[in-house]
Amino acid sequence: MRIINLNPDTAIGASAWFVDLDGNRLLMDAGTHPKLEGRASLPLYKLIADEEVDAIAITHCHHDHVGSLPVAIRHFPKAHVLLTELSYFIVERVLHNSVNVMVRQRDEMGVKDYPLYSHDEVDDIAALFQGYKYNRQVEWASYQKTRAGFSSPTLEFYDAGHALGSAGILVCGDDQSLFYTGDVCFHDQTILKAARFEDVRADVLIMETTRGNKEVPPDFSRQSEMDRLATAIDAALKRGGSVLIPVFALGRTQEILAMLALEMRAGKLTRQPIFIGGLGRVFTEIYDLEAHRSHRQHQNLRLTQALNLVVLEKGQAENMKLTSPKIFVVTAGMMSEHTAAHDLALRMTGDERHSIFFVGYADPDTAGGRLKAAKPGETFLFSPSGGEVTRNCDVQDFDLTAHANRTDLLDFVGQVEPRTILLGHGEPESKKWFEDQIHSKYPKIKVINPEPGQSVVV
Repeated sequence: MRIINLNPDTAIGASAWFVDLDGNRLLMDAGTHPKLEGRASLPLYKLIADEEVDAIAITHCHHDHVGSLPVAIRHFPKAHVLLTELSYFIVERVLHNSVNVMVRQRDEMGVKDYPLYSHDEVDDIAALFQGYKYNRQVEWASYQKTRAGFSSPTLEFYDAGHALGSAGILVCGDDQSLFYTGDVCFHDQTILKAARFEDVRADVLIMETTRGNKEVPPDFSRQSEMDRLATAIDAALKRGGSVLIPVFALGRTQEILAMLALEMRAGKLTRQPIFIGGLGRVFTEIYDLEAHRSHRQHQNLRLTQALNLVVLEKGQAENMKLTSPKIFVVTAGMMSEHTAAHDLALRMTGDERHSIFFVGYADPDTAGGRLKAAKPGETFLFSPSGGEVTRNCDVQDFDLTAHANRTDLLDFVGQVEPRTILLGHGEPESKKWFEDQIHSKYPKIKVINPEPGQSVVV
């Protein structure tokens, strides 16, 4: 088995792994780097330009895992695309939104490479997408190879509990097997239940390491964190301020909306409109429509019915009056420029009445990360377009992650019992923690931390 790490960065970047198993070739994920622009954001496809890729398997529809899919198909036009049936309902919307964002960045920021693909190209490749239920074995080798006497490896999606449609991927060949976690969550969220990886065994494990640098306090509970968030929201509204919760459109938006719906239903929060973005609204409707297919809690909770959701129009966040208390659950999670979260934060940061609550990771080099790190009264550079701001508002961080805690992932290693582990999707210090812990707890397992572009034979 030959594996190549196509992520162009040593940290969290454009997720993509090339696997050659028994002469059959698979690309797992086709992301874009969230901190890079233009062609620099792409996986290292040039390293496998001469390979004949038979199939592309997608773990889930976040941009760092699927954002360059049309580019990958351009490189490998004979490959068919495998994803879960829930991701099948989402993927085209994600890619079309990517085109819109890239066009805007080209026009507003002068990124000449953008867009990396067009709306027409997304429409043209849609016929290649094939959606499958969880825990169904799929033969993915090309028909021509099978006819020529090659083996026919199988692929199976396992529910990863991270976002709607997310999956780990089990690939089995004649003599070897590989499991790729993608992004995984081993605890229940407000809507989605924990990953179902209970019976996974594999010779090789490719594992995310996102929270390897974060120790969970012994007394931590997700419910107490949600209670703390609800209390903070209520306090902000009662003092006449507005609340901004920056989120990703897929996953975080729906989990936070579900929490708000349940708190309002219980009378812990006053019912009032919730302002969201257009893409967040689209994915929220899909969460509602596909509830019967999902492994979830609150099966009968329909967010579009339980809440009065108001979609912000383009430019409305810059001009909306904040004289009365409002709740905003809007993109982007890291407050990237030219988003509703960025524009609202610019207006709210200097006013002590308002609150900005983070419910997920914010890279230190982003506007969200800089705001999160700022002390009360500190003036700092928010973003190139926003300039300097003074932090007077209430800023709090709530640990409502959709990624597995590091001890749960370490236990998962013991369950899988692989011969070899490849570490990915994490900062260098996160990977180092896992490398040290695996060597200590499971000394017989070979641990590889592959550099960008590194080819590994196992």
